[in-house]
Amino acid sequence: MSAFFQEAVETASLDEIRSLQTDRLKKIVRHVYENNEVSRRRMEQRGVGPDDIRSVEDVRKLPLMDKELLRENYPARLSCRPAGEFIEMHMSSGSTGTPIVMPYTRADLQQWAECMARCYFMAGARPGDPVQITPSFGLFNGGFGMYHGARAAGLFIIPTGAGNTARQIRLARDFGTRVITGVVSYGIRIMEVLQEMAETLPHLKIGVFGAEIFSDSMKRKIASGLGIEAFDIYGMTETGGVGTLGQDCPAHNGIHVWEDHYIVEVLEPKGETPVPDGRQGELVVTSLTREALPVIRFRTGDLTRILSRDKCPCGRTHVRIAPITGRVDDMLIVKGVNFFPKQVEQALMQIPGVGANYQIILEDIDGVQDVTVHVEAEPNVTGFMVEKVLKEALGFSPKGDVFPIGGLPRQEGKAKRVFHKDKDGNLT
Repeated sequence: MSAFFQEAVETASLDEIRSLQTDRLKKIVRHVYENNEVSRRRMEQRGVGPDDIRSVEDVRKLPLMDKELLRENYPARLSCRPAGEFIEMHMSSGSTGTPIVMPYTRADLQQWAECMARCYFMAGARPGDPVQITPSFGLFNGGFGMYHGARAAGLFIIPTGAGNTARQIRLARDFGTRVITGVVSYGIRIMEVLQEMAETLPHLKIGVFGAEIFSDSMKRKIASGLGIEAFDIYGMTETGGVGTLGQDCPAHNGIHVWEDHYIVEVLEPKGETPVPDGRQGELVVTSLTREALPVIRFRTGDLTRILSRDKCPCGRTHVRIAPITGRVDDMLIVKGVNFFPKQVEQALMQIPGVGANYQIILEDIDGVQDVTVHVEAEPNVTGFMVEKVLKEALGFSPKGDVFPIGGLPRQEGKAKRVFHKDKDGNLT
């Protein structure tokens, strides 16, 4: 059986991809211009219209958009289709402020399912494989995205949703789950409960994880702990949901972006200047095939770089970007040192015996920001060992303690890694 869900387009030549992108960019810009007043006004203010778009490179003539623009136009004032055509909606998982809503037409759901099915096939799933979907089925797009894609790929769906890990393990054992999907931190939780129960899942071979920063060291830990091959899936509410942008392949050398559906640019963070391939910047995305609310030059806030535009050993020809290293707005500055939470995780995972749950706690002490790093670990791991590794990675020694495995709090859904301590000692 083919390793591709849609081989012709997944292995198309660069010229074929660029031609398709150009055609679709012209159509989507006209669609947005003619069907949404806010977007038309923004283009006119920039001095650009549909007739100015003649090639892929002309995408840079268009105005940039961001989360704030979507929030300002809540719930769907940026939509290009009437509400009567909506058949589903999801929204951002943020718990504060105005949410970001993504409405879907029937064609949008088909596009989402197609992208997700490609990801399943790329990970090695095949029709009939039991797939256990652990993200929640609700406003967060994860559960439904995995579901739509699994149906398109012909998989046997076990829609468990989030939580009740002991039951998850029993169902995986009883139904021979071969593929499991979830947020990164839930993969770690399954590992922990398996160890507590002294159980194994011999049929489990593939893990598709997303929604959180996924460092290489964390990927190796999950793969080793569950005895699987782990894949990093990418997508967001604004692009239409999980898997819409792409995933890494068995070569595990970057995330393939589905270029027939999206144009990606990498710009100077918070700026408009493109950066050369290989250099880190902010990912900007234009959706080419979504009907209800296509994003045009959307600033994702995610930091990445173009790894390669060449054909991959897996046979796919779509551009590969580096796994997301952090966000433009989550860089931490402590004692004059700039670093990202992912760097802490990468360092901690290098220590044998360290668990996957940790906390980065920031607090102001007499006007100076300080940081504490708490981590779970086996009894043989000492605070000195942790301090030494973090100093080598970050350039300074954060305070912190080592807790037994299971000693730090867990959260349902996405794991929270960075906390702020107020003057009363409360963590937020």
